[in-house]
Amino acid sequence: MLDFLEGQKLVTVALSKNGKPYLFTADYGFDRKAKRIFIHCAKKGKKIDYIDANPVVWGQVMEDLGYVQGECSHRYRAVQFKGKADLVTDLDEKRKALHVMIDQLEENPSKGKKEFISKSGLKKVLIIRIKIEGLSGKESLPKKK
Repeated sequence: MLDFLEGQKLVTVALSKNGKPYLFTADYGFDRKAKRIFIHCAKKGKKIDYIDANPVVWGQVMEDLGYVQGECSHRYRAVQFKGKADLVTDLDEKRKALHVMIDQLEENPSKGKKEFISKSGLKKVLIIRIKIEGLSGKESLPKKK
C-alpha cells in the first residue's frame, strides 16, 4: 500500500464540520517514512475552515484500470486511510513538503524545485499535512493468463 501511495498523483479527502461533509480531490506528495500526505492550497477557503473545525479526515487514492466489457466488472487498485490534518506554516517545513510533492509529481523534479520553490512562493502557499493513522486497501486486477 505504501508503494501504491508513492506512485499515484491524486488523492480524495473527506472532511466534516458541524455534521456537514466536504470532499475534495488534489494532487499530493506522500512521505513514506513519516506516513504523511502533503497537499498545497491557498491560505483561506473551505478546506481550511473544515480542518480548523475538525482535523479528522478520511481519504482515498485510486487507480482506475478500466471497465471490463462482457464481465460487468471494473479493474482498479485503491487505498483508503484515516488521519489527522494540520496546517503547515513554518517555511522550512513547507519547503520539505514541496520537495516531497515535486519529487512525486514532476517528471523533472530538479527543474520543478528551481521553478516552484522560492521564499516568496513559500509565504503564499499553505500546506495541508495529513498524518495517516490507518490504512486499508482493495484491488481488482486483470486475471493472469
